Amino acid sequence: MARRIKASIKVKTKQTILIVITIVLSILITSYIAALIVLRGPSPTLSNLITSTMMETRRGKALAHLFFTSEEIDLILQKNSLVKTDQITNYTEDEFIIPENEKDNIEIIPISGPTYKGTLMIVRDPSRIDLGVNLLMDTDKQQGFLVEEFVKSENAIAGINAGGFDDPGGKGDGSIPYSIVIKDGELISGKLTDYNSIIGFNDKNRLVVGNMTAEQALSYNIENAVTFGPILIVNYEPVAITGTGGGLNPRTIIGQREDGAVLLLAIDGRQTTSLGASYSDCIEIMMKYGAMNAANLDGGSSTVMVYNGEIINNVVSMNGDRRVPTAWIVK
Repeated sequence: MARRIKASIKVKTKQTILIVITIVLSILITSYIAALIVLRGPSPTLSNLITSTMMETRRGKALAHLFFTSEEIDLILQKNSLVKTDQITNYTEDEFIIPENEKDNIEIIPISGPTYKGTLMIVRDPSRIDLGVNLLMDTDKQQGFLVEEFVKSENAIAGINAGGFDDPGGKGDGSIPYSIVIKDGELISGKLTDYNSIIGFNDKNRLVVGNMTAEQALSYNIENAVTFGPILIVNYEPVAITGTGGGLNPRTIIGQREDGAVLLLAIDGRQTTSLGASYSDCIEIMMKYGAMNAANLDGGSSTVMVYNGEIINNVVSMNGDRRVPTAWIVK
């Protein structure tokens, strides 16, 4: 009797395993076919948008290569992106005149579009913007900091993440900044000959954006700067857009109006309530609020905005915001 029961259990166990395997395989096959229909289907615009979105994420890149060759992906990205600009913010000796009764003004505005939700912070006085930097990057304790920690350490009121960082396998600790970083007029990361997209403020509290070497940046009297991109608006002119203008993802953007006010934008993404924004969406928002210069900062799971000691955007990562080497803070 006992042998029959054991034999019966073994049979049922094998049947259960086979059923589970069949269900899993069916789901995988169905998902693959569904993705194939979307990505290789009749709508090139939808396919390009989804592919561009995936190529801006670590896991998405691997998935995209299941459906397209490297050459096909390169072609899609070329047809759906921003055109790199050679323009640099015009240098001027003029200083912004901020009325005394407006210097403390910070405005928080909810932003939304067909595929995204976000938060725009308008800081009326640009002299309040400073750069928080991981000064321990060359020591044994080189781990990056949370944006909240940058804000708290400077006794500041607000902050957003800034430049990129070394992120192997998506597991970077935010310790090593990407390329050029300038702090208080000194080059603390990168070389003088390094050429990249620079985003920073000069000695007149003007946001300077453009592709240049670190040596050029210093010659522009840039006091604080990070490396990222792409550049979105230069001297009131938005960069040219091809196709969808990029995928839909979380974004962090910085811009400046003609009156000196600084625009800090955090777009939520990869969530049911907010898929994310394309670069063209971000340009549209910056133009709407009067940006004369604007650029894209590190985004994705790094996108975070802090105000009055709290994170006020919806961070995409389930583990919370990431440690970063640099942050723009509002004192």
